Amino acid sequence: MEPQFTLTDTYKHKGLRRQLAQTVKKKGIRDEAIITAIEKVPRHFFLDSAFAEQAYQDKALQIDEGQTISQPYTVAYQTMLLEIKPADKILEIGTGSGYQACILIELGADVYSIERIKPLSDKAKALLNKMGYSPNLFVGDGTLGLPDYAPFDKIIVTAAAPEVPKTLIDQLKPRGILVVPVGDRDTQTMVQVVKESDSKYRTHYYEAFRFVPLIGQKGWKG
Repeated sequence: MEPQFTLTDTYKHKGLRRQLAQTVKKKGIRDEAIITAIEKVPRHFFLDSAFAEQAYQDKALQIDEGQTISQPYTVAYQTMLLEIKPADKILEIGTGSGYQACILIELGADVYSIERIKPLSDKAKALLNKMGYSPNLFVGDGTLGLPDYAPFDKIIVTAAAPEVPKTLIDQLKPRGILVVPVGDRDTQTMVQVVKESDSKYRTHYYEAFRFVPLIGQKGWKG
């Protein structure tokens, strides 16, 4: 049965969203397009009613299937490192709630997103369609990417990888960017990989974060 959503966005919600956007900005996100996207996308739509009151706090929250919707600052931070340009073809590994995909779409990206947990993907698809977003959604092992749809301008991984997945670097266009949190299951470092050619790439290391593990053939096992 298709999930039922009540998409009510009040003046209060909009006000809280403006406050959240300013909080993210004060933490160092200077890209105005990202701040505008955070202010526009109703985060409470992606949460069960029990968490709706916390939707505009800058923290990660539980969603279905033991997964989380990332902290808004984290969403903005990863998005900033992607250096998105309008019409960029972007692969997202880990659809989750669909919130990150909406932020990318608001920046003009053509989004392809893969999720290993089918009920999460199905729920995200139903919600995003109702909101007027239409990313290309897939169910499968995100650690393998989407080779049939490669190459991509940018790739974002929204779960913790034990190492930078070579399979994903291979699916980038020249001068493409991969953003992925890498580390153990407790803490990770945000990594940006810039692909200069098929055999050469530059790696940059940024702040520490904490994500759910990236499960799959080229990630963590179960």
